[in-house]
Amino acid sequence: MPTSTAESAAPATSPEADRPFALWEPERFVHRHIGPRAEEIQTMLNALGYSSLDELTAAALPAELHTRRPLNLPPARTEAEILRTLTEYARENRVFRSYIGQGYHDCITPPVIQRNILENPGWYTAYTPYQSEISQGRLEALLNFQTMVRDLTGLEIANASLLDEATAAAEAMMMCHRLRGGPNRNRFFVASDCHPQTIAVVRTRARALGFDVIVADPQGSCLDSSFFGVLVQYPATDGTVRDYRTWADHVHAEGALLVAATDLLALTLLPPPGAWGADIAVGSAQRFGVPMFYGGPHAAFLATRDAFKRQMPGRLVGTYRDARGRPALRLALGTREQHIRREKATSNICTAQALLAIVAMAYAAYHGPHGLRRIALRIHSLTRTLAVGLERLGYKVHPSPTASPSTDPAGPPLPFFDTITVHTAPERAERIHQIAAAHRMNFRRVSETVVGLSLDETTTPADVQEIWLVFNNDQPVPFTPASVATPVDETRLRPVDYLQHPVFNRYHSETEMLRYLRRLESRDFSLCQTMIPLGSCTMKLNPTAALQPVTWPEWARLHPFAPVDQARGWHRIMEELKAWLSEITGFPAICLQPNAGSQGEYAGLLVIRAWHQHRGEPHRDVCLIPTSAHGTNPASAAMAGLKVVAVACDRNGNVDVDDLRAKAAAHRDRLACLMITYPSTHGVFEPTIRDLCRIIHDHGGLVYMDGANLNALVGLCRPAELGADVCHLNLHKTFAIPHGGGGPGAGPIGVAEFLRDFLPDHPMAPAEHRSPGSVGPVAAAPWGSAGILLISWAYIAMMGPDGLRRATQVAILNANYIARRLEPCFPTLYKGPNGLVAHECILDLRRFHHITAEDVAKRLMDYGFHAPTLSWPVAGTLMVEPTESESKAELDRFCDAMTAIHAEILEVETGRMDPRDNPLKNAPHTADMVAADPWPHPYSRQQAAWPLPNLLDHKWWPAVARVDNVYGDRHPVCACGSVSDFATAS
Repeated sequence: MPTSTAESAAPATSPEADRPFALWEPERFVHRHIGPRAEEIQTMLNALGYSSLDELTAAALPAELHTRRPLNLPPARTEAEILRTLTEYARENRVFRSYIGQGYHDCITPPVIQRNILENPGWYTAYTPYQSEISQGRLEALLNFQTMVRDLTGLEIANASLLDEATAAAEAMMMCHRLRGGPNRNRFFVASDCHPQTIAVVRTRARALGFDVIVADPQGSCLDSSFFGVLVQYPATDGTVRDYRTWADHVHAEGALLVAATDLLALTLLPPPGAWGADIAVGSAQRFGVPMFYGGPHAAFLATRDAFKRQMPGRLVGTYRDARGRPALRLALGTREQHIRREKATSNICTAQALLAIVAMAYAAYHGPHGLRRIALRIHSLTRTLAVGLERLGYKVHPSPTASPSTDPAGPPLPFFDTITVHTAPERAERIHQIAAAHRMNFRRVSETVVGLSLDETTTPADVQEIWLVFNNDQPVPFTPASVATPVDETRLRPVDYLQHPVFNRYHSETEMLRYLRRLESRDFSLCQTMIPLGSCTMKLNPTAALQPVTWPEWARLHPFAPVDQARGWHRIMEELKAWLSEITGFPAICLQPNAGSQGEYAGLLVIRAWHQHRGEPHRDVCLIPTSAHGTNPASAAMAGLKVVAVACDRNGNVDVDDLRAKAAAHRDRLACLMITYPSTHGVFEPTIRDLCRIIHDHGGLVYMDGANLNALVGLCRPAELGADVCHLNLHKTFAIPHGGGGPGAGPIGVAEFLRDFLPDHPMAPAEHRSPGSVGPVAAAPWGSAGILLISWAYIAMMGPDGLRRATQVAILNANYIARRLEPCFPTLYKGPNGLVAHECILDLRRFHHITAEDVAKRLMDYGFHAPTLSWPVAGTLMVEPTESESKAELDRFCDAMTAIHAEILEVETGRMDPRDNPLKNAPHTADMVAADPWPHPYSRQQAAWPLPNLLDHKWWPAVARVDNVYGDRHPVCACGSVSDFATAS
C-alpha cells in the first residue's frame, strides 16, 4: 500500500515577520492582510501565556505533526509587483473573437452591473444567506433570478443556481432517478446532439451511481420501461431547434421524465420547455452579462414542476414572513441541505454560484423582457444572414436558413437560433480554420468536415462580412449583410409572456439600476460591515489587488475551448498555482477542475474508487466518516456510490480510535476509504491523525482528507505528511477567493503520485491533459472556474512562504484569544492539546433554560455582527472562526458584544427579565420597530438597538425582524411575482 512519508517533529522557523523595514524596502502585503499588529499579537499571546507565535502553535499542534521543511515558494511580492506580473502574463493570452459556442458565448456586461456587483465587495464578500434577517438584499436578487428562470423556461419553480450546465444536467439525472428510478428502471437516455461536455459529465456521474447511460439520436430511438429519464438539448449543440412534443409524450408514456438543457436567451423567441412537455430544464445563465472567464464561474440553473420541488437539488429562496407578519425572504425547504440530511441529501452542492446568478438577474432586469428579445432577435437575424451568405458561396449549411419552419402554430418557429454548422471537404475545412486564425477568429471544429459557428451579443454585421471573407478563401464577397438579410416573421415567435414582474420593467436607466442595486446592497451584510465569524467557512480578507485583474478582458473574454496557444498566460498561471499548491499540501499531483469544495470531495472519492477498480477490487465501497467531519462529506460519498458508515467521537471531540479500528476491521473486505477533516470540524488538532490513517491503510483503504480547515495548517504541516492520500482545497476559504454570497468557489484536489492517472480530465482538453485511467470530467470546463484561480495565485504570491505561515499562526492565535476571553461566559466545547483550539472554537450555550443559541445569533445582529455558525456541528452551540484578517480591536468588539449578551442571558435566566419578552427573544430589532409608538416592551429602546456605546457611532440595521422559519417551509412561495399578493394577505 503506498503511503505518505512524514517529516520529523521539529517546528519550522521563519524570519520575524515584523522586523523593521529598511527605508528602501517596499510595504509588504502580509501587513495589509493580517489584522493584528505586532504589539497586539504580543498582548494576545501574553493573555494566553505564550511568548511567541511559534511557541503557541507548537503547543496547539501535536509536536510530531510539525513539518521540518519550510515552504519552498517564491519570496513575497508587493501588490504593485503582482499587478505588473499579471499584466505581463495577460499579454500572453490572445483574445480572438470566438464563434465556438457549445454553451459559452461572449457577451456585454453592462458597466453599472460590473462596477456595482461583480467588482463590489458589498456583494462579493458576503456569505451564504443562512442568517436571513441580514441577507434580504441578496435573497431578493436570488428570488428574482429564480423568477427569471421560471418565466423563461415555462416551468413552475427554479432554484437559486447550480455550478455549471453540465453538472446541472447530472443533478437533473439524479433527480429523475429519485422520482422515477427503481430496481428495473436504471437507464438514462441522452440525445447525441447534446453538448459533448454535458454528455461526458453525465456519464461520469452515472458511472459512480451504477446508472446505464444510452447516447443516441432521439429520432427513431425507442424507449421502454427501463428508462427513468431523458436528456435533450434545446437548441441542439449543432444549432437545430427540434420539435420535442411527440417525443415528450413518448417519454411520459413510458413513465420517465424529460430534461431539457436549454439557452435562456433563445427562450425569449422559442416556445419554452415547460410548454412542450419538459419536466426539468437546465442550462447556464452565462450569456446574461457574465464573462466567459475561460470556463467559469457561471451560474447554472434548474427549473422543474412544483410537484417535484422537494427533490430539487441546490438552494431555493422562498417568501416567508417575519415576527410581525411582514414579508421576508429565506432559504426554503432547508431539510434538503446536505449537512442536515447527510448521505440522504438531494445533492452534495454547498457552493452555488450566487454572485453570478445575481449578475445574470441584474442583466435581465436592466434590459427587461423587450430588451432581451431585441438582443436575441439581433443575434438570430445576423446568424440567418450569415447562413444565407454561406449558401450563396456554395456551402452546405445545417440547419438551412431557407428551410421552412414548422407550419404547426405550436411548433418551433425557427430552424435555429444562433448556431449553424457548415459542411465541406476536410482540406477545405482545415484551410478555413487557418484563415480564421489569421483573422483572430475561432470556429468550432465539430469534425474534420464540419465547421461550427455560433454568434453572440457582441457580433456585428462587420464580423459577419469578415466570416464570409474567411470562407471565401480570404477573398471579398460580392454581397453585404444588408443585401442578403431577410426579415424574421415575428408573429410566429414566442410572445413576450415572461418577465412581467415590475422588477424586470422598472430599472432600465442606469440611474434607476444603480439605485436599485444600492438598495439591495444596503439590506445585506458583508465583510464591509464587520467580521463574519462563521466557523468552518474562513471569511478572511479578499485582497483587492488579487481581484482587480479578474475582469480584465485578456483574462475574462477567453473561451474555455479556445486553442491552448491562445491562453498561454492562463496556463502559466495554472501551472504555477498547481506547483505552489503541491508544495503547500505535499501532494505531487493537483487537479484544478472541481469548481466547488463539494465537487472536490466528489472528485477525490471518484479517484479513490477508480484506484480500487484498477486493482481489481471494485467491491470496495464503504466510506468511514467521523461525526466530526465536514458537513458535505456524507452526501459526497453517497453521490460517489459509496456506503457511509459513521465513526463516533470521544468526549473531547476526537475520533474514537477504538471505534474506527473496530469498523475498519468489520468492513475490511469492502473498505474503500476514510473521509476525515483535519483539523476537525470540532475545531481541534487530533493527535492520533497518523494512527487513524495507518489503521485505514492496514485494512486496504485510502484516506481522503477534507481540506476545508486548511487555514490552520498552511506552513505548519502538509496533509500528505499526515498520511492522507487525497485532499481537496477550498480556494474560497484558505486561499482568499471571495464567497460571493454563496458562490463562486473552487475545490482543486491533490493526490499521491500513485493516483495521478485517475484525476479528472475533459473531452475538450488537449491530448497531453488527458489520461486513459481518468475518472472523467466533473465540471463543464476543462479547468473548472478558471476565472477565479487568479485570486489564489495572487494571494499566495503576495503572501510568500513566511506570510502564509504567519497567517496560519495568527488565525490560531485569534481563535484561541476569543476562546480564552469568552471562557467565563461561553465555555469552549472541545479543546485539543494544552487546552488550545485550532483556527475555530465551538462555544457551548446548551446550559441555558430560556435562551437558545439561535436567540444569541439573532441578538448579535443588534450589536452589528453576523452570527457565528449556528448549531452545527453540535446543536445548541456557536462555532466561531475569526480568521487572521481581523484586528484585535475587532476581536475585542465581538467579545464585548458576546459578554454583554451573556449579561442579558443572566437577566433572563435569573428572572429579572421576562423569559418571553426580552431583547434576545425579540431580536433582531429593525429601525421601524425601535421607532414605533407605543413601545410595547419592558426593556428600553436603547437596550434594544444601542446596547453598547460604540453602536452610537455606527449602527447597521437588519432589514426585517426575526423570520418565521416554519411558516415558509409549509407555504413555500419561490418566485417574486407573488410577493405583493403575500404582503396583501399578511
